[in-house]
Amino acid sequence: MDSLQYDLPALTIRRISVSAMDNNVYLLTAKASGEQVLIDAADDLSAIQQLLADASADTAATPRLALIATTHQHWDHVRALKELAAATGAPTAAGTDDADALPVPVDRRLGHGDRVAVDGFELAAVHLRGHTPGSIAFVYQDPEGPAHIFSGDSLFPGGVGNTQKDPERFNQLLSDVTERLFGTYPDTAVVHPGHGKPTTLGAERPHLEEWRARGW
Repeated sequence: MDSLQYDLPALTIRRISVSAMDNNVYLLTAKASGEQVLIDAADDLSAIQQLLADASADTAATPRLALIATTHQHWDHVRALKELAAATGAPTAAGTDDADALPVPVDRRLGHGDRVAVDGFELAAVHLRGHTPGSIAFVYQDPEGPAHIFSGDSLFPGGVGNTQKDPERFNQLLSDVTERLFGTYPDTAVVHPGHGKPTTLGAERPHLEEWRARGW
């Protein structure tokens, strides 16, 4: 299946699903420079390497993996991280409060509002507390179209991420998602979750109070 999801003016977004847990791996490639950011090296190094190879069609330049970004520390999102970092030599980035739990040293520890830039585009880091202490959503603001939010396991179609029935963690996550995503980006923003299909903030916004009332 073709991994190309979005062909934007400055970059492409590719996605593959790996493992029985349907983990999404995203690859953003700058058209002009060939520089790339991979989000969540979840599993299956060979599939990720094929994803990188496929993306050579997205740029006239020589592709280069400039950064491996991780949305959060959970094992199912990092199973290929150590192998990929070793194979490519690419630096790594993750949320400050999750970084020490990752299987590789983290070169860039991210807090809320930080930005990571490669030649051709940049991503904003949005800290969403609750699913894990250091979960980060990465946001690309297309200058000619909607924002693209790579939400990890913090926001899905139909609700926020799992907080193990902990009311404090749930309220924190829903509050962060409400303020830092729904309160910041318009309905057109595309949400690319850590598992499953994409959605938009507009499709989910009417259900925020319903989520709060049900408690998950």
